[in-house]
Amino acid sequence: MASHTGSTFVNRDVLLGVVFALLAAVGFSAKAILVKLAYLDHVDAVTLLALRMVFSVPFFIAVAIWVQRRHAAPLDRHDRLLVLGLGLIGYYCSSFLDFLGLQYISAGLERLILFLYPTMTVMLAAILYKRAIGRKVIAAMALSYAGIALVFLHDVGAKEGSIVLGSALVFASTLSYSIYLVGAGHAIARIGTLRFTAYAMVVASAASLLQFLVMRPLSALDLPLRVYELSIAMAIFSTVLPVFLLSFAIRRIGSGSASLIGTVGPVSTIYMAYVILGESISLLQIAGSGLVLSGVLIISLNSKKEAG
Repeated sequence: MASHTGSTFVNRDVLLGVVFALLAAVGFSAKAILVKLAYLDHVDAVTLLALRMVFSVPFFIAVAIWVQRRHAAPLDRHDRLLVLGLGLIGYYCSSFLDFLGLQYISAGLERLILFLYPTMTVMLAAILYKRAIGRKVIAAMALSYAGIALVFLHDVGAKEGSIVLGSALVFASTLSYSIYLVGAGHAIARIGTLRFTAYAMVVASAASLLQFLVMRPLSALDLPLRVYELSIAMAIFSTVLPVFLLSFAIRRIGSGSASLIGTVGPVSTIYMAYVILGESISLLQIAGSGLVLSGVLIISLNSKKEAG
């Protein structure tokens, strides 16, 4: 009987992990939709990013204070520099470039380019740690980039804004996030997931707000109420909740399984963009999305196998 009860708890824990990972993936994916909706009211990227951060940072400050009380030992100089550098690269720089890119390309293409981060992480790790890349991973990477090329062609045909500029900005955002991921493993192992995430997000929020104060007058905040509502929704449902839901999911089912479940993200973005934004869906886009997801799945499964 005890064994059956234990098994039930394990299954419930796994189920919760899967649900949390799915909700996190959809939450992160909804960000592009909310940004696109806000841009309809002619808000600029600097102001919108500042609004997103100002509404989300109280949650991260609260978590940072709570975690600090549990961990009496303060961060040493090395760890503080890690949090500062990775927070700026992974959350501030990556987010700003992404917001800029979304002014020019569709939400579907943006999410697929962002989803190339496993391929970039593999390449960065190979360069930094002198690791060989296997033929299977090279083939998977080729699949992913071929898929992006197809979706790119779809958007060019649909005349979706300045495709090259927007794609380049989002690609730079993905590279920035990949650099963060390569460095974050060491930092998280030293500092802890929750503590590191909260501190890094506070750093990114401070940078975003400082950028707004330097680059924009306060009159730039004279915006329609809808922009503020979208910013609050972005802060809660596409920033704070997904970050912590993903942490809870990783704790229950592991990072490998959580990342695999995250592949629903681009699919949900394309569907939401079709329903909410009226973005077109073509066979070319479906084929390209399939190639990207296949490539990422192969790399993720290979990484999981190597880690095991």
